[in-house]
Amino acid sequence: MSWILTNTLAAFLLPPLSLFLLGGTGWLLLHRRHPILGKSAIFAAIFLLWILSTPFFSFQLITLVEAQARSNTNCNPQAIVVLGAGTYFSAPEYGGDTVPPLGLERLRLAAHLYRNTHLPILLTGGQPDGGKTSEAELMKAVLENDFKVPAKWIEGASTNTRENAALSHRILLKNGIDSIYLVSQAWHMPRAQQIFAKFGLCVAPASTGYRTRNRINLLAFIPDSKALAESHIALHELLGIARYRLSA
Repeated sequence: MSWILTNTLAAFLLPPLSLFLLGGTGWLLLHRRHPILGKSAIFAAIFLLWILSTPFFSFQLITLVEAQARSNTNCNPQAIVVLGAGTYFSAPEYGGDTVPPLGLERLRLAAHLYRNTHLPILLTGGQPDGGKTSEAELMKAVLENDFKVPAKWIEGASTNTRENAALSHRILLKNGIDSIYLVSQAWHMPRAQQIFAKFGLCVAPASTGYRTRNRINLLAFIPDSKALAESHIALHELLGIARYRLSA
């Protein structure tokens, strides 16, 4: 399934679009003489939108996802694999395409791991959103120029996490590597670890960007757009995890 088709399908299944569709269905039912069903659907859409937009709830949801990554003490990593995180297109401050904030978080951790282990680094990520340069090549430029850490291999043809795993595995296999540190966001790690493990790799998760919280106050219960975005991410990952488990 193509990157565009997969993400279009996900948009219909996940908030906020799914909630707008639910509310719209309720409105149609109201006007077709099904008041109880119509009102119920509208109420459910509003209630779910409020809950999913609440920082307290979105924090619970995304930390639930993060907790599903499994540490693997049996691995003896021979390389560091860093997953691409998209592209910051036409960055005015840098005069062109570069790595987005999530990608920088991953590269920072990869550089930290490299300095502690001196293991070779593989960067993986293609051009799923139509960029001129692959995510892997953009990461290589930032890793080497800004972090002063070399990248041994780049894989620039993949368009999703499964292809990241399949094409990275080919490179690793040629070099006699079957155990890795996998670098990605904490919320993405459970699904990514599951997919890479399916290709026979022993995966030691190297997660970054954990959601943390200092304290709970009134603002934690007031809806905001950032919380809704985090709920969307968490539900997307839970849906992906379920899909891969069912297809196993």
